[in-house]
Amino acid sequence: MEVQRLIGIIGGSGIYNLLDVKESLKSETPFGVPSSDVEIGELMGRKVAFIPRHGKKHSIPPHMVNYRANIWAMKEAGVEEILGINAVGSLKENLKPGDVVVPDQYIDFTENRKLTFYDGPDVVHISSADPFCPVMSSELNNSSKKYGPTHMGGTYIVIEGPRFSTRAESKMFRQFADIIGMTLVPEISLANELGMCYGMIATVTDYDVWADTPVDAAGVMKTLKENEEKTENIVKDFIQKHTSERKCKCSERLKDARL
Repeated sequence: MEVQRLIGIIGGSGIYNLLDVKESLKSETPFGVPSSDVEIGELMGRKVAFIPRHGKKHSIPPHMVNYRANIWAMKEAGVEEILGINAVGSLKENLKPGDVVVPDQYIDFTENRKLTFYDGPDVVHISSADPFCPVMSSELNNSSKKYGPTHMGGTYIVIEGPRFSTRAESKMFRQFADIIGMTLVPEISLANELGMCYGMIATVTDYDVWADTPVDAAGVMKTLKENEEKTENIVKDFIQKHTSERKCKCSERLKDARL
């Protein structure tokens, strides 16, 4: 009999509309309190864990999210794979508001975040050459294509926030990346450190300020709301068809990571 692994979702509160919650796990981790209790429930007949990244009332700004506590709490709950749901700005003309990107690389431009579980004396240097799980990414791409324009691959540049970029910064970032946001790092690298798979649905909400019209929070939320149903459909399709056999090598990231 095939064993189904527990999938963890980290994203917005809209996922609550999908999840039939059965259990709430209160977690006090070695790194503090997570954004919320880990909600365990069912989605498309599968067991799923969920944490709203910014808290249940969206009261935690991106630079204040306790990413270490969130990922640790997921791991303690038995999660082996993380599906991140992110809103991003576009740095390229062909990536339009409403499109979905399944990124395969990132550039860390954050400044003040706790980036690792290994602050010493146990020192670990994991490989981040290919940070996203290739199996999850392929499946997310296949699911997303059914519901609209989807771009497989791309580089996500992560800024500290909570402010948006200046025009000069945005023009610089365009030379190196495809999308821009505030929450991927250190979420992905912490999952990598614990040998967890990580895949992402990045929904484009706006053209960043290299374009004529400056980005603002109201515009971002408007596009997010318009695309909520599409995001939910992608998540449901992915969860329903996701393979239970772990064919990737994400769990081996700690191998040979110590000097």
